[in-house]
Amino acid sequence: MRKSNTKAVSLIMTVALAAVSLSACGGSGSGEKETQTTAAKAGSEAADKGTESADKKEGGYKVAMICDSSVSDGGWGASCYQAMVDAAEEMGWETVYTDNIATSDYATVMTDYAELGYDLIFAPGNQYTDAVKQVASEYPEIHFALLNGTVETENIESILPDADQIGYMAGALAGLMTKTNNIGFIGGMELDTTKAKVSCYEKAAQKVNPQVKVSSAYAGSFSDTAKGKEIAASMVSTYDVDVMFGDASAVDTGAREALAGLEGRYDIGQPGNLGSADDKVIICSVVTDNAALVKACMETVEDGTFGNKTVYGDLSNGCLSVGTFSSLVPEDVQKQYLEYVEQIKAGTFLE
Repeated sequence: MRKSNTKAVSLIMTVALAAVSLSACGGSGSGEKETQTTAAKAGSEAADKGTESADKKEGGYKVAMICDSSVSDGGWGASCYQAMVDAAEEMGWETVYTDNIATSDYATVMTDYAELGYDLIFAPGNQYTDAVKQVASEYPEIHFALLNGTVETENIESILPDADQIGYMAGALAGLMTKTNNIGFIGGMELDTTKAKVSCYEKAAQKVNPQVKVSSAYAGSFSDTAKGKEIAASMVSTYDVDVMFGDASAVDTGAREALAGLEGRYDIGQPGNLGSADDKVIICSVVTDNAALVKACMETVEDGTFGNKTVYGDLSNGCLSVGTFSSLVPEDVQKQYLEYVEQIKAGTFLE
């Protein structure tokens, strides 16, 4: 760990900085959002002890998650937070998080947690890559797990669900379910994984329904719910889109709000199992078992083999799966879709 001259009082000040109100990234008119964090309690405990000592493992392992959207956004942020909590519960780790973080504060908040001696810092998205690399280089004894990342160092492990398979799965269902032959995609930022998802979404939809046309847009944010609502409403009114899929966290929640007031307009969720048999908007979800992937990182922290690797997740190892179908999806469509999913798993879908 980087040497620090800070004492207990400095640690309290560090956590206070993490707890201040940080503006959410993206979206016009969204204003300042109060940062939600449970770090203050952890900071007080750490301050009582002073700088973390070599015997800190006697108190157990600790993981911290940062998030630029809300952990209660009903989408990406919530699912990734729950994945951390589920993995930690199974492993017996303590958890803490800070959400609604502005892009300019990614490194600052991770530095706060590094100063407090957290064993693992979980960054749930490719957009955190630069900040993770920066802070990881300054704190070589702290471990960093980067979801959708492509970085492998001695103290960074990337977690990489198969973006191609996710896109294929969503696209195949959208192609089967559309009545207007117009489907939509909303991305948060133009990240490599998001671009892969929209490309494969289009290919799969047109594979099962050659008449399909895809409308896509980027919100420039993961937290601007109003922007998601605006984009979805525009796609419906302009292009007659009737099935949507998003990779934009809270923005996707806004899109669903727009669809909820319209007849015959549906959404496909990710990364959690967001719908139910009674859901009138989410017809199914592409589920990523991020908990299993985060747990794998925790295990390598504990056994001393962390780093220089990517933890992959796809259909073949059960880290990708089909969520709950809404009753709006006819049984024959469900059957056909599951057959396509098996082809995606086998690598024969586009042959």
